[in-house]
Amino acid sequence: MRRSFKERMGSGEILLGAAITTPEPDIAEFMGVLGFDWFWIDMEHCPLDFKDVETILQALGRSTAAPIVRVPWNDPVYVKRALDLGPAGVIIPWVNNKEEAEAAVRACLYPPEGMRGCGPRRAAWRKGFAEYVREANKNVVIIVQIETREAVRNLKEILSVPGIDGTMVGPADLSASLGYLGHPDHPEVTKTIEYIARAHKGTPVVPGIASNPKDSEDHIRMGFRLVNVGSDLGFMEMAAKETLRRLRRLLKKGPRRSCINGKEKS
Repeated sequence: MRRSFKERMGSGEILLGAAITTPEPDIAEFMGVLGFDWFWIDMEHCPLDFKDVETILQALGRSTAAPIVRVPWNDPVYVKRALDLGPAGVIIPWVNNKEEAEAAVRACLYPPEGMRGCGPRRAAWRKGFAEYVREANKNVVIIVQIETREAVRNLKEILSVPGIDGTMVGPADLSASLGYLGHPDHPEVTKTIEYIARAHKGTPVVPGIASNPKDSEDHIRMGFRLVNVGSDLGFMEMAAKETLRRLRRLLKKGPRRSCINGKEKS
C-alpha cells in the first residue's frame, strides 16, 4: 500500500515540490506527470479562488504527487474551505508565534482537538463521510510558514506546538523582515535560514523552504527536507529565456549554412 505524504514526511525523505500558480488545469495535469513528490497550490499570492483549487485538484487526480494548498491567511474559514476540497494538507502563511501556530492547528482539526467545521464535501467522496471525518485529524498535513524576524525569534516555541508537521521558510518575506527587501541571498538572510534548519534537529517537525533551481542544492545540504524547487511559470520562464539566449548568441555569430535537399543554403 502506498504511504501517505504525512508518512513520507516522517520517514526522513527529501521531498521535492513545485508551486502551481495558474488556474489552468492543463498546466496542473502536465506538472503532475513530471515526477514531483508534492505540489504547493498557491492561493496567497496567485489569482486562484476555491473553484480554481478544486479544478487543479481534479487535474492532479492521477498524479502520485501530494497536493498541498497554501491558504491566503491564517484564518479558520480559509483553512476549512481548502481542506474540504480534499488536498493532503495546507500551508499556512505568516505564523509568528506559539499562539498563532496553535490557532493554525485548531483550524485544521475536527473537535475535540480543534475547531474545523464538519462539512468535508469533496474530501469525503472516496472514503465516505464517517470514515473521512474519523481519520482526518491524523492524516491532514499542517505546515506553517516561517517568514519574519518575529517567527525566527519564536521558532523553538512554534516547533513545540503539537500537530505541526512541517515549516516552510519564505526567503523573500524573511529577507524583507530582516531589512534586506529584494535580497534573499544576503549573507545575513542565509545565516538566518541556516539557523532555522538547525533548530529543527531533535524535533518531529520537517523543515521546508520555498527554494528555487539555483539554491535548492544548498538548501538540501543545510538540512531542509521539504523543498519547493520552483513553479510552473518559473520553469516556463527558465526554458524560454535559455532558448532565446542560446539562439541570440548563435545569430550574433552570423547566419549559418545548412544543407537542404543536398543543396547548400545560407
